Amino acid sequence: MKMLAIAGLNLRRLFRYRPNVFFVIIGPLLFLLVLGMLFGGSQPVRIGVVDGGGPLAERLTDALAEDDRVELTRFDDHAELQTELERGLLNAGVVIPDDYDQVVGDGEQAAVRYLARADDPLAADLGVWVRSVIPQEAALLRAAQFGAQEHGAPVDQHLRAAESAAATMPGIEVAVTTTGEAQIPEGLSQFAPMAPSLLLLFVFFTSLMAALGLVEARRLGVITRMTATPTPIRTLVAGEALGRFAVALTQGLIVLLGSALLFGVDWGDPIGAAAVLVLFCLVGSGAAMLLGALFRNEGAAMGVGMGLGLGLAALGGTMLPLELLSDQVQTIAKATPHAWGYEAYSELVRHGGTVTDILPQLGALAGFAAVLFTLGAWQLQRSLTR
Repeated sequence: MKMLAIAGLNLRRLFRYRPNVFFVIIGPLLFLLVLGMLFGGSQPVRIGVVDGGGPLAERLTDALAEDDRVELTRFDDHAELQTELERGLLNAGVVIPDDYDQVVGDGEQAAVRYLARADDPLAADLGVWVRSVIPQEAALLRAAQFGAQEHGAPVDQHLRAAESAAATMPGIEVAVTTTGEAQIPEGLSQFAPMAPSLLLLFVFFTSLMAALGLVEARRLGVITRMTATPTPIRTLVAGEALGRFAVALTQGLIVLLGSALLFGVDWGDPIGAAAVLVLFCLVGSGAAMLLGALFRNEGAAMGVGMGLGLGLAALGGTMLPLELLSDQVQTIAKATPHAWGYEAYSELVRHGGTVTDILPQLGALAGFAAVLFTLGAWQLQRSLTR
């Protein structure tokens, strides 16, 4: 019972500090919402168009808006469009010259300008769309002009005929095949790729930051007074260890259940997901005990904890996907528990793997947990008996 009381005290101490309600509960889910909306791939792309006002320019503008993902806004002048683009309110812009109808009607080539910011990744996709629409429109215009030259009827009439003919033609079917295994399978929730990374990041970081309470208790002599009671040292160590694990598990469950209930993230095989979570929480709680036992003041412990929490998370692929890193960096990342947790959750969440598919990752996490938990408990016991 004393062990459970000590563990419960650690958990209450975490939420007694009011800002932790935000950082532990709201923060991870808010991060997931923002990252999913920004990089999840289902957000619309915004394009602005300045057209010359003629019917042919209007046709081209309508063709640019045919894709369901494209949100098209019309502008009266180039300067207004460029201002919106620089403010980040547009992903790209298209400027159709005022004499577009006249130039194209004369059978000459008109210059259509495409504007985009170099740091906008969605602009590249939008550029591919614009460069596919304009040649299609140009092909219809050439066919209409050829018909007008041969038969003498107005270009508009032949343009409608060319459109009708194009609609009845069988066309060319393009089959896209991904070689190997797709990193992000089609149909995956826009929040699913980010949720495991945030779980690993926040479990480890929150565990280390919560260890500041252990440092404070030792500095204020609370632990020393507890040793003066009839409570055995092993009970104190077990209670602190259980408390560190409860903190880590609480953080992990908030991200796991919150992302599933609020954003529909499917974590795959429940046994596999639970096994990864438990082992990673043991890793985090072991590191927290070690940190709390080694340092005597909160300032130094906070600096080291923040450095380790963010540094290992970045190296382990929870800030930038491991797949985007070089082979050398991926090899180095295997020295962090985050990389093994990332690989395990990637297999479960993205590829429908089961617990048997992630046995190597579970073995590595169990090794990290055994080493850190043993070292943490040993060092904590030493600090209590000195």
